Amino acid sequence: MDILLSHSSGEPIYLQIVMQIRDSILQGKLTPGTALPSIRQLAKDLQISVITTKRAYNELEQEGLIDSVVGKGSFVSGGNQEFIREQRLKALESKLREVLEESKSLPMSMDELIEWIQLLDQEGGSA
Repeated sequence: MDILLSHSSGEPIYLQIVMQIRDSILQGKLTPGTALPSIRQLAKDLQISVITTKRAYNELEQEGLIDSVVGKGSFVSGGNQEFIREQRLKALESKLREVLEESKSLPMSMDELIEWIQLLDQEGGSA
């Protein structure tokens, strides 16, 4: 699992960890049951305090995105799939709004936009 920290971003380190793990879960890069690095191992890898990684994991656990099992570690939760789906739909909606705004500025009709989407789908989704 790759986590990149910026010490000059203004965002607290624990929050950077939370956001990156959350995004990986919501994007499906981390699937239910996937083991996360131990709190100590993540702290060592990122060269940060164990307290910071513990705070990040606690936050993710409170959101229902991960489960921690004493003596076993932390895992991506399998019980909150509806929440994850809802968050992914929210992100998709935001992207679709951007596409609609851009298509209107061209201008492009809804039928043309649908044709483009269907064409991209037939090509395997790559432009």
